[in-house]
Order: sequence, then structure tokens, then C-alpha cells
Amino acid sequence: MSDFVHPDSVVRQIWGDADAVLLIFAGSAAEFALSKAVDWLFFTGALPADPVGRLFSTARFAREIVFGSEEHARRTLSRINAIHGAVERARGDHIPAWAHRDVLYMLIDYSERAHALLHHPLAPGEQRELYAVFRRVGTALEIPELPDTYDEWCADRRRHLERDLARSAHSDRLLAQYQRHLGAWRHQLLRQVQSGLVPPPVRELLGLRPTPWFGRAVRAYRLCTRLGLRPLFHRALIPAAYRAEVTSLGQPVGVTV
Repeated sequence: MSDFVHPDSVVRQIWGDADAVLLIFAGSAAEFALSKAVDWLFFTGALPADPVGRLFSTARFAREIVFGSEEHARRTLSRINAIHGAVERARGDHIPAWAHRDVLYMLIDYSERAHALLHHPLAPGEQRELYAVFRRVGTALEIPELPDTYDEWCADRRRHLERDLARSAHSDRLLAQYQRHLGAWRHQLLRQVQSGLVPPPVRELLGLRPTPWFGRAVRAYRLCTRLGLRPLFHRALIPAAYRAEVTSLGQPVGVTV
């Protein structure tokens, strides 16, 4: 049975690295809050009730796709479509196509940014491979008007950042919930990570200011992980309620097909 993503793909390298997945969702958490369609995230009430938990739920879906067989990945994508459809029927409206593209684009962009921050920038071939995988995901999710190539996607990503983001009352409510669930000092650490990760439009809308020591801190963390100290950092930095979820991000995905 064929895999949805080749076992040697850089996409599997990224999504099999717990730190990379945490960075992907640190960036996405910032950008999610600024989406002009963020009201959809509030409709069921699940996101503001447990915003960190919802990010881990999304990570589980993504990893099932990336590490699953073609058949299992397709079933997972069908479940996601069904969830979206149920929300749309309950609200009596349709999630805008551009909002679906924005979410897909976040996963692509922050996958690339996380790998660059933790390891090195992706090579051109790896960039094209990353986009090709997520374009297949977007096509299976019936997201229209996806660019054909990585270079075309880069241009469209810039247009979406310029057009689809705004700070709103929903933004502030969601950001406040992150702070409440993480605690003051962890939330401040999250903001520092986001400041060195997100693109300028997101940084400006959230008032994030990169600190001069951020790059040195990342290099020191990479050294500590090579020395086997990652579990100690995770225990210190991750709230107890989510530590098992973080541990699972670095483990093989158990898939029943």
C-alpha cells in the first residue's frame, strides 16, 4: 500500500520533529488570531475554550496525513471535509475559500520557517516538494484556485498576508485565551518565539518585537537537544496538561488501515 508522502520526504522530517511542529503551531496561533474569518473559529466555541488543545488536535490530523498510507490519508481528509461541512450547515453559511487557503498556506509557510530556524533553510527542491505535498492536501480538501508551483504560491502567500489579516475583538479574545491557558511567563515566551518566526505583517499587527538574543537562544537550544536535554526543556516549558501530546509529536504515528 503506497504512502501519501514518501518516507524520505523532507515533509516527514519536519512533521516528525516535535520542536518543528511546536514552531509551526506557534506561528499559526499568531496568524490564526488575525484572520478576517476568525469568527468561524469561534462558532462552535471549541477553539476559545481550549485553544492549545485544538492546535494539538490539528497536529494529529496533519500527522495522520503526512505519515499515513494513501488510503488512510484520504479518509482523514474526508473526515476534515465532513467536519467543515457540519459547521457550515449549522451556521447556514460557507467558510470562504480564501480562508481555507490561508490555513493551508500557514502550514506550508511555517513548516519552511520552522525547519530554517531549527536546522537550515530548505533547498529549492525541498521547497517545491513541501508545496507539492500540501497542494495535494488542499486539492483533496476541495480548496479552489491553488497555485500550480511553489514560486506562484510564494506570490499568492504575500497577497493573502496583505489582504486577509486584521486585528479584531475576536483576535484579542483568542490571544487572551492563549495567555490564560499557558500562564503569563509561558505566554511571554511564546510571543518571543513568534516574534522571530512570523512574517512582518503578522508581527506588526500583533506588536511583536524581535529580541537581539533570540538567535543565540535558538542556537543554544539546538546544542542542548544534541546533548539529549530536550525532555528537560519540554518539562520546564510545556504545561503539564499538554506534555503527553508534545511527547507524541516525536513518535511514530500509529495508523490502523
